[in-house]
Amino acid sequence: MTDRALPRSAVVRDRILESPTICTLRLAFDEAPDPEPYAFTPGQFHMVYLDRVGEAALSIVSDPLDQHFFDHTVRRVGRVSEGLARLRPGDRVGVRGPFGRGWPLDAARGRDLLLLTGGLGCAPVVSVIRYVLRRRADYGRLVILQGVRHAEDLIWREQYEAWGRAAGTQVLLAADVASRDWPWAEGPVVDLLDRVSLDPVRTIAILCGPELMMDAAIAVLRGRGLPDAAIWLSLERNMHCGIGRCGHCQIGPHYVCTKGPVFRYDEVADLLGVRGF
Repeated sequence: MTDRALPRSAVVRDRILESPTICTLRLAFDEAPDPEPYAFTPGQFHMVYLDRVGEAALSIVSDPLDQHFFDHTVRRVGRVSEGLARLRPGDRVGVRGPFGRGWPLDAARGRDLLLLTGGLGCAPVVSVIRYVLRRRADYGRLVILQGVRHAEDLIWREQYEAWGRAAGTQVLLAADVASRDWPWAEGPVVDLLDRVSLDPVRTIAILCGPELMMDAAIAVLRGRGLPDAAIWLSLERNMHCGIGRCGHCQIGPHYVCTKGPVFRYDEVADLLGVRGF
């Protein structure tokens, strides 16, 4: 069995330009596959290494059923992400992982799912959408709420429109600053909750994005009767090692790279939004 802590060579099979500053890299491992199929849980991440540049933690945005490749969406924000965004098919990277705790999709079977994301915070949740839609009979309603700061920041526009046409699926989008041709809501994504009916007994909420946004959404969800144990969120921290050794991603008693990045709300309620954590 492959040691997840050791890097494996992977080749770029495709590069999909999502926006001027965001691309998706489709990767596949170079070496022969393990006897056991490569597996991960939506919400987990890889540490992706670029030779002579550095390493970055990237969420896996593909479905685990796609065992011959895996996708990472990259925004140009620093030296490593700039280098990764310049890769082309045939280039190679090192990949460690998968690491961390993913979303509770086994426990969510038979229940409704409410996904609320902001900005590129949608990336850790895209694999959830793909997972559920390919196993549609296993889940109840799927509600997808996505917010962006500016209308032109929205990526996967065609995918959101296609997801909205799927059975039992509701998609609502919002931009803080809308453009003239923006057909959806204008304002904070949390306001979209007013347009959603939910059964607090059978709903699991999945949140990802800026912590202030998640904090506001949690207040609304709790006010509508959703128990703390049914609210899950992904926390973003500066992860360097992926295995709980370096301490860069520590939040209170937790290492985000091992205990997270997905947490149940009641596990981090006292730390969420606290300065210094």
